[in-house]
Order: sequence, then C-alpha cells, then structure tokens
Amino acid sequence: MSNQGTLVQALSRSWMRLLGGILMVAGLSTGCQKNDAEVKKKVVYNGPLLEATNVTMLVSDSAKLQIKLTAPVSQQFESGDQVYPKGMKVTFYSKNGGIVNTLQGKYGRYDKAKDLYLVRNDVRVSNEEKKQKMNSEELYYDKQKAIIYTEKFVRVETPTEILTGTGLTANQNFSRYKILKPAGVFTVEAPVEE
Repeated sequence: MSNQGTLVQALSRSWMRLLGGILMVAGLSTGCQKNDAEVKKKVVYNGPLLEATNVTMLVSDSAKLQIKLTAPVSQQFESGDQVYPKGMKVTFYSKNGGIVNTLQGKYGRYDKAKDLYLVRNDVRVSNEEKKQKMNSEELYYDKQKAIIYTEKFVRVETPTEILTGTGLTANQNFSRYKILKPAGVFTVEAPVEE
C-alpha cells in the first residue's frame, strides 16, 4: 500500500507540475496577446497627413483677390486642421487690389471646425492705409466674422500715438479696433523737417 500511495503521490505531483506549466504557458500567451492588443490600440498616428513647403493660398470673390496666405511650411491633419510651424503671413486686399492689411506671426494654426486661425509668437498686424501697427504674442482671426482679437497684451502704434493694454478686438482690416483694458497712451511727436 505504501508503494501504491507513493506512486499516486508522485503521479499527482507530476500532473500538478504539468497542469501548472500548462496554465503558466496559457497565462503568458494570453498576457502577450493582451499586450499586443494594447500596443495596437495605443499606436495611433496623430501627425500630419500632408506637408508642403513654400505655400501660397489665395482667396478671391468674383475673380478679385481678397486674401493671400503664405507660409514656409504647412501641415494638414486628418481633421482638416492645418499647422504652420515656421510661421505664416496673411495679406488682406481692397476691392481695387491694393494691400490693406497684413497679419503675421512665427507660428500659426487653422481650426477647420471653427474656421478660426490662431497666430502666435511675435504677432504683427499692419494697416497700410492708416499707417497703424499692432504687436502681440497671440491673435485669433475669425474668418467668418471677419474680425481679429486677443486677450493678451497689445501695443498699437499710430502716426500720432502709442497705445498699450490687454485684449483687443478689431475688424480684419485693422481700420477699427478697441483695446479692452487700456494701460497707457503715449503721444508721438512728428519729426521736424529741415
């Protein structure tokens, strides 16, 4: 009986080891499959689908140029959004074809869903007709409403004064504007001609 009991115990231990080994291999293979599935889920490409250099985009109405956008690099994403990582310049034209206003910055982004441009880093707006200039670190251009605005610090320079403050709203031509929280007004004296 003791030989038989020892044999049963030995077989039991062998079966237990074998069963434990099978379970461990099954667990490892299931674990690997789970990790592969997790990796496949986590690896999603969110980068640009298209990248172009030396981009010029023209917007016209009735065959008359209204807006020209230029950028050294343009990246287009699946959503239709665009990024201008090396900056952008937007030029607005009058009905006669003359330049009315320019808007430029060292970084730009277009949100297609909102039809809204964001320009950042050394943003400059210049109204050629009125000789007005504006500087800020961030500016939005709402194409549908034809307005530009910011909540950041601004500096506006006209032929006769320099205005500073926080926040600004203006028409896209920058011919009419309002500083939301004015901070200072400085008179500029015209140079004396000799």
